[in-house]
Amino acid sequence: MSTSTIHIIGGGLAGSEAAWQAAEAGASVVLHEMRPVRGTDAHQTDRLAELVCSNSFRADDWAGNAVGLLHAEMRRCGSIIMAAGDAHQVPAGGALAVDREGFSQAVTERLEAHPNVRIERGEIAGLPPAEWDNVIVATGPLTSPALSQAVLELTGEGQLSFFDAIAPIVTLESIDMDVAWRQSRYDKAGPGGDAAAYINCPMDKAQYEAFIDALLSGPKSEFKEWEHVPYFDGCLPIEVMAERGRETLRHGPMKPVGLTNAHRPEEKPYAVVQLRQDNALGTLWNMVGFQTKLKHGAQTEIFRTIPGLEKAVFARLGGLHRNTFINSPRLLNRSLQLKAEPRLRFAGQVTGVEGYVESAAVGLLAGRFAAAQAQGRSLAPPPPTTALGALIGHITGGHLDAGAGSFQPMNINYGLLPPLEPPRRDAEGKRLAPKERGRAKKRLMGERALAELDAWLAGALNLAAAE
Repeated sequence: MSTSTIHIIGGGLAGSEAAWQAAEAGASVVLHEMRPVRGTDAHQTDRLAELVCSNSFRADDWAGNAVGLLHAEMRRCGSIIMAAGDAHQVPAGGALAVDREGFSQAVTERLEAHPNVRIERGEIAGLPPAEWDNVIVATGPLTSPALSQAVLELTGEGQLSFFDAIAPIVTLESIDMDVAWRQSRYDKAGPGGDAAAYINCPMDKAQYEAFIDALLSGPKSEFKEWEHVPYFDGCLPIEVMAERGRETLRHGPMKPVGLTNAHRPEEKPYAVVQLRQDNALGTLWNMVGFQTKLKHGAQTEIFRTIPGLEKAVFARLGGLHRNTFINSPRLLNRSLQLKAEPRLRFAGQVTGVEGYVESAAVGLLAGRFAAAQAQGRSLAPPPPTTALGALIGHITGGHLDAGAGSFQPMNINYGLLPPLEPPRRDAEGKRLAPKERGRAKKRLMGERALAELDAWLAGALNLAAAE
């Protein structure tokens, strides 16, 4: 079967996944990555699929969590991102977290070794050459100014932006384990079977109140030309959360529920700071939910007031980078093609999905769509009952337009999938309690999604063989 070359701009999670999917389908792929010819404020290496923020892919339970369902669907689609994540996982309770260096190295090596992939280093400034008739723009949250401006001029649309904040990382040896203790919330074991995957630092009420005061009064990094830009609610800086109410953090990343202080089991912590393993060696731990725009000096001073972190050594302090995304519901069709110029597809965070896995998932679909086009085939999106289909549905048509600025980044969640009535009885006919009904409903939604994804994959395979 003859194919044209697919050009993919951007070697992040979405671009890497798109390249892998297209190449595995038999298409010829050129993956363009501007690093190290041109660096960014957030990246530190020239490797593909570098994780610049958290090292967590979040919950891995397909039967009880929407992102876990997305994990399962991507695995069934042969995802390179999920395969590398599984191979380089580190303990994280019920989440799938990875050794970021091993992960990106694995993705880079597999793509470099693929016979259908050629990697070219250098920036694509402006729109890609007209002779490139099958292009995926997967430039992520740090799209170059030249390309951003070219897209704006082509579409006539304004471009939305938001700040994405990075959490600090602490060395394990600097954490006082006479104060802190290891435990996952509710002792829940994750993919690696570890039920004590987090380090917990407890606070009493006085310590918490003093911490909030320090967050509110601490000096912040300011970017005057960006001050009008909204934050994404799923990645708010910790001091912005504190500004929304003094109890916000205690009901968010610092909630004490499901945890018992191993040193003082009779005392209930008023708040808890959790740290999650960040590398395979277990020497680095990131502060969960502590993304911040505090200036570096203030970070070390304030975060060392947390019990157990008084002598913390920071391997990395928090920071900010700017994310950009297009108005996908107005600009893209359901094959992720730009309506104004269909030779261009968009994938990843630039489409208005939020999160590592969601970005890679859109890349996965873009790669499959592009391969089908290159081979003269047609490929419909996955059913809306699947997590993959629900993401496509939201960014290309599921959003209710409430005016300028109303389209915002979205994580995968059950609200994007068609609803199911929760079962009232179990398989033995026993009446379920309300909480049990909710869990049973999620499982049914997961079972439905995986069954319909399998049918979609089989149908796509049969169609390819017939054509």
